[in-house]
Formats: sequence, structure tokens, C-alpha cells
Amino acid sequence: MKSYRKELWFNVPTRRALINITPQVQKCLEESGIESGLVLVNAMHITASVFINDDESGLHHDYEVWLEKLAPHEPISQYRHNKGEDNADAHLKRQIMGREVVVAVTEGELDFGTWEQIFYGEFDGKRSKRVLVKIIGE
Repeated sequence: MKSYRKELWFNVPTRRALINITPQVQKCLEESGIESGLVLVNAMHITASVFINDDESGLHHDYEVWLEKLAPHEPISQYRHNKGEDNADAHLKRQIMGREVVVAVTEGELDFGTWEQIFYGEFDGKRSKRVLVKIIGE
């Protein structure tokens, strides 16, 4: 069995963003030489997320509205976490959207369902954060 590890770094200039990282993960898979196995894609920061869904702008807008209703950024005084910080909502949004995804690898390709893509969700941007890509298999 082979193993591959790479970190993808993001420095999003806005507070929040959804970024399709499927091409970067596919490149990692190609670099790994693994034809059959599993890919783990993991947000390595507690105010960011990795998830799978459709790459459709209306859906992305709906996520933004929905997440802001569930965990509004303001007023920051509503959160106990915000003692000198203003990112409690980002922690909650990350919890909702998830920490990581696992995707099967078949014949050297990400084995997705229809419309599935991998996304990095940033909820407290304007600084560098990383995503771990770990691939195991043969």
C-alpha cells in the first residue's frame, strides 16, 4: 500500500468564501500514482470546512443565507467565545458544514456521484489556513 500527503494553503481575502478545490485534489491524486484507494481531505483549522456538494452559484448563495441565519456573525456580543475575537459564528458554521470528506479512488479518478465536487469553506478568512490531502491505496 502507498501513502501520499500534501497540504493545500489558502489565504482568502474575504471573511467567507466557498472554493471548489476538486482540481487541486485531483492533481494530488495524479501526483500520488494511486489507482485504487481513498482520499481524505481535511480542513486543518477550526473556522474552515471541507464538504462535498454541487458547484452551482444559486446553491452557494443559499448556503450563505442559511448559515448566516443559523449562526449570524453580528451582533458578536451574542457569543461567549468572543472575548477579544469576533469569530464564534465561524466555529459554528464549520461544525455545521463539517471538517473533512473521504472519497473513493477508482482507476486513478475521484469516484464521485453525479454533480459532486469538493469544496473548501472559509468562515473567518483574511489569513493563511491549510487543508490536508491524504491518499492511501495501491
